Amino acid sequence: MWGRNVYDSIAKFLQFQLTVNVVAVIVAFTGACITQDSPLKAVQMLWVNLIMDTLASLALATEPPTEALLLRRPYGRDHPLVSGTMLRNILGHAAYQLLVIFTLLFAGQSRGHPGDGNPWGHM
Repeated sequence: MWGRNVYDSIAKFLQFQLTVNVVAVIVAFTGACITQDSPLKAVQMLWVNLIMDTLASLALATEPPTEALLLRRPYGRDHPLVSGTMLRNILGHAAYQLLVIFTLLFAGQSRGHPGDGNPWGHM
């Protein structure tokens, strides 16, 4: 029961971290190519990773095992850690996050000017 719980916790953590890191790398690279300046500086990327790693590992690793874990079949040695379902979840969530971030990054700049009461204006 504990072994399956540890495996599930590692899989959840990997899914979360891969999603966050894929989005961060794509935003940094694409933003640097389009605007000639990365929207995420190196220190900001380090803080994102530090905070996301710490909080995600605490949140996803403290789930206690349940008896329901024993109802499913165990995974074999050749079972991939990142399954097809996890990969679809990672890519789907990453696409959604990229849509929101790029909308804020590129379309958000044209929504107003500072001082006019518009929260989307330039900072």
